[in-house]
Amino acid sequence: MKLGAESRTKIIVLAALVVLAVISVAYMFNSFGGPPAPVAVAPVSTGSAAAPPPPPRRPASRGPIGAVAAPSLDPELRLKLLESSEGTKYEGTGRNIFVPGLEAIPNPIASGLAKKNEPPPGPPSPPPPPPINLKFFGFASHAGEPKRIFLAQGDDVFIGAEGDIVDRRYRIVRINPTSVEIEDVLNNNRQTIPLTQS
Repeated sequence: MKLGAESRTKIIVLAALVVLAVISVAYMFNSFGGPPAPVAVAPVSTGSAAAPPPPPRRPASRGPIGAVAAPSLDPELRLKLLESSEGTKYEGTGRNIFVPGLEAIPNPIASGLAKKNEPPPGPPSPPPPPPINLKFFGFASHAGEPKRIFLAQGDDVFIGAEGDIVDRRYRIVRINPTSVEIEDVLNNNRQTIPLTQS
């Protein structure tokens, strides 16, 4: 029968593949930490309940010299390490590590006590308003009309009466014979400008 000859070659190929698979699995176990460590069995006492033995630990993986060992995945708490970390106390020098170049603060407590006696500083005063740069240089008055004045700013000349706004910023508040009172509408600043002779 031909069926037996074909199945014989298939069995040989299958056996060769199984042998290759076993060899590759064995090679993987050897390269990832070697064979498992033998487990020691603790004697069991019959009179009292004994605590279960701790789980066996695998030996560290064999790697090249100088290689850092991988951290253990052992979930066991190491109480001695925790106790030693609880006992440490930070004793800094007072230097601010976030600001480069600052020196250590000599005694922040003493300087804080000295500042308690001083009153806290108030809010900063606002800057003074800008001066009004208008020059008052003359009158214009006609019978039956309100008195009008001439104001100059650089090469510009403005004519106005009391209550008028000139240069879209300055309101004429009061006209006197020797001066005029002007209000800066933007800064709420009043200034008296004397009559100048030119």
